[in-house]
This record gives sequence, structure tokens and C-alpha cells, in this order.
Amino acid sequence: MCVVETDSVIGLKHGDLQFLTYHKAEVAPPEGADPAYTRSGFIHPVLAPNGEELTGIHPGDHYHHLGLWHAWVKCMIDGKEYDFWNLKKKLGRVRYAKTLETSKGDDHAGFTVEQEHVAYLDGPDKDPTVILRESFEVTARWVDEAYEIDYVTTQENVSSHVLELPAYRYGGPIAYRAPHHWDKSNSDYLGSEGTTRIDGHATRSRWCAFWGPGAKSEEDVSLSILVHEGNHDFPQRMRVWPPNSNNGAIFFNYVPIQEHDWAIKPGETSVMRYRLVAQNGKPDADA
Repeated sequence: MCVVETDSVIGLKHGDLQFLTYHKAEVAPPEGADPAYTRSGFIHPVLAPNGEELTGIHPGDHYHHLGLWHAWVKCMIDGKEYDFWNLKKKLGRVRYAKTLETSKGDDHAGFTVEQEHVAYLDGPDKDPTVILRESFEVTARWVDEAYEIDYVTTQENVSSHVLELPAYRYGGPIAYRAPHHWDKSNSDYLGSEGTTRIDGHATRSRWCAFWGPGAKSEEDVSLSILVHEGNHDFPQRMRVWPPNSNNGAIFFNYVPIQEHDWAIKPGETSVMRYRLVAQNGKPDADA
């Protein structure tokens, strides 16, 4: 495995296949969309071993959905509401700051970048304030004919403001949007407790898997997300879209504040760890 870094992206390669791409440079939304949706600091695409895409970006129903990404949504700072997720509100955002390191070996490849979660405390026309400085580490391995990807976020509140996180249905340390051609007729979710898109929302799970057809081969491919037991509010609750939402498109989010309020105070650090498995075929619950 190896790492390829340019001015705009960091790519992880296995042989000739660049199976994961992280965006350092800001990526604009489709023509005609509000330019406020421009963002850096996300992963797209993630590929299955057969080269089929497992992520989607800038869907027409939610331009701020960006493959694999993360941000807090309904936040309070000094009694006012801020939002790092819904970019059109111009209240906050997440952005790439710098590359800290890259690593590669016969059996792994990865990178660590610094990201900033900034809030527009003085309005959208003023320089934003960095609330969270984040070390975001991604390490991939080739295991049992699949890409096993560790996704670790370490967020430190470097401001003088308490970041209050009221209980809310979505937002947090990892979010996922599937390819746009996956819908209720050809794809599904499976949680560790046997839940699906019908009954999975707001339930807890140790892992959740998603699958659907490749765009080129139409053979099934899948992505699974596992939660580390040391994460806050483990096993975390899920945001799962039901079949009647956006024609059964797959959007997913582990939400450690779905049930209980939380806060990251000045000087405090939150560490969240997840493992992703990108593979050909449908997921195997026993595995």
C-alpha cells in the first residue's frame, strides 16, 4: 500500500487502485447550488476492492452530504446556536488545516491531518473562531480480501467557549452518504442487533453495514462501520433514513448525543474511534 499526496488530495492506494481519497482543497458543489456548500476535509470516494464506489457526494436532496465526513449540528456557544454541519446557514464549518503525517508499509497506509471546526461568532462576514482543533487519523489495511479502515477523530476545544451539544437526532463524529443510485429497491442497512432501514433509527448498535449494486458491474458491494467500545455513549445510537425518505437513499450517522446532552469544555478533548470495512458482496453479519 502507499500514500499519494497532492496540493488538493491525499490518496491511499493498493496496487493501481486508489481506494480512498481525502480532500484537502475546498470542493465546490454542482453548478447552480449555493457556493456556501463548498467544503474541504472529507473523504470521497471510497472504493470496494473491485473498484466500485461506496460513497456519494453533493446529492441534490442534501448538497452538504460529502461521502464520509463529520460535524456537530445543533450546538450552543454563549447562549447562541451554531451549526458546523448545515453549511448554508453560514454559522460554522469544518475545514482542512494541514497535513501532520503520512505512513505506509507492506500491510498498511494512512495519514493524519489537522482539521478546524470554526464558528462565525461575529457573523459570516468576519473571520471565524476556531472552536475545535482536530487530529483526524485514517489508517487502512488489506485484510481478508477487504479494506479495513480505522477512522479516529481527536477534537480539542482550543477556544475559551464551552461547546454545548444538546441532544439532537443527527450530527457527530462520523457520517456516511451512499452512492446516489442506491435506493429502497436495491440497497439496505443491517445493524448489529438485526435492525434495518425500517426500524434502525434511534436504536443502538455496535456496527451497521450498508450495501447495494455497483454502478458498473451491478454486483453488490458493501461498507460497514464499527464503533469502538471506548467511544462516548457506546454503543452509539444511529441516524437511519426510512424507506420513504428520498426514495430510500442511504444516509447514516452515529450520534453520541442523540439521547443525552453533552459538552466539550475549553481544554477538554473528545476521542472517537470507528473501523470501516469496504468489500465486494453483501456484508456477513457473523464476520
